[in-house]
Amino acid sequence: MADDEKTIAFVLYPGLTLLDLAGPLQVLSVLAHSGLGYRAVVVGERAGAVDTDTPLGIAPSHTFAEVPHPFAIVVPGGAAPTLRALGDERLLTYLREASATAEWTTSVCTGSLLLGAAGLLDGKRATTHWMYREILRGFGAVPVAERWVEDTPVITAAGVAAGIDMALYLVGRLAGDEVARNIQFTIEYDPEPPLGGLDWDLAPQVASHLGEGLKYGLADNPDMLARLLPYA
Repeated sequence: MADDEKTIAFVLYPGLTLLDLAGPLQVLSVLAHSGLGYRAVVVGERAGAVDTDTPLGIAPSHTFAEVPHPFAIVVPGGAAPTLRALGDERLLTYLREASATAEWTTSVCTGSLLLGAAGLLDGKRATTHWMYREILRGFGAVPVAERWVEDTPVITAAGVAAGIDMALYLVGRLAGDEVARNIQFTIEYDPEPPLGGLDWDLAPQVASHLGEGLKYGLADNPDMLARLLPYA
């Protein structure tokens, strides 16, 4: 790896949603192999595999200590494990310190809650998974119902698959629209879901379930629960 390569660090922690990580990682790994001076790494607190919300575990390529000042960071989300990670001070410290020198700080789905817990969203427009969007207010953010939101130097994406869109947008910002379009062709990203696009008028009513989910995920973090529960 060349010393002048710009490192894009994907942040790993136990229980994350696999596609939150794998979708953007695939996009930005293609960029890393394009000869334009970028590399993609996966960073974790320590070496060794951690679980995800699927049967597949993932091992980081580097530790936090080995990549203290990445060019950009990408933080995936998840469900209860991500809520528990809001109390992981070692993870939050890495996000604070890495973002202090990074050109871009990005997230997918509830990864934005981790950015918020690290103090990186105060006053910024941001998005997350639609179920958790209003929770962003607990971190001083301004929730926006968009597929992805840029409030420089932060880009947040909505739920799970939106991370692919965000990553292609980031490629456009880094290397131009032609490169982003070529990568879109490379991964043949042209979604045609069998039931068509989402009709948000048919979205499940989950307000009560969200509150219970917060109570479950933040059972060991009563201060954070008290901070976020009013927005559920």
